[in-house]
Amino acid sequence: MRGKTAEDARLLELLDPVAEAAGYEIVRLRLMGGAEKRRLQVMAERAVDGDMNIDDCARLSRVLSEVMDAADPITGEYVLEVSSPGIDRPLTRLKDFETYEGLEAKIELDRLAEGRKRFKGVLAGVEDETTIAIDLEGEEHTALVPFAWITDAKLVMSDQLMKRGAEERARRLQSDMTSEEEG
Repeated sequence: MRGKTAEDARLLELLDPVAEAAGYEIVRLRLMGGAEKRRLQVMAERAVDGDMNIDDCARLSRVLSEVMDAADPITGEYVLEVSSPGIDRPLTRLKDFETYEGLEAKIELDRLAEGRKRFKGVLAGVEDETTIAIDLEGEEHTALVPFAWITDAKLVMSDQLMKRGAEERARRLQSDMTSEEEG
């Protein structure tokens, strides 16, 4: 889910270790566009706290550019775009479903389940390291969905998500101010 195509998967194999060595985790990678001008979109976050600010984007972009220039894995011209996953972020790793438990999400499957592929509900964690749990709208029981069936998942913008984002920013600012006072 972090990449959609075989080419995305090869780029992840190349770039994951580089990002990790720099202290980041790639949340999602997409190579988009035709043969002429392509765009390599990398969504990432700091491994230590899940944050990603403009300085982090620039730093990771420089590190990835060096490797991409040396390895030259993409034919033709492309533009590298490094960004934060954003507040209504994609959920691409099993750990994302744990981290954002209690928040509303939309998921799409690669097959029909109970006659449909798209579901919306509140994330209820992870079962047995291969299955996500979600409390679906209008359903009495928690649904268990194999992680391998999910092709797309993202958080839904809500007041609860906005509040959580604001609380996390306030904590980071407080932590930064405390660090500056001690230093």
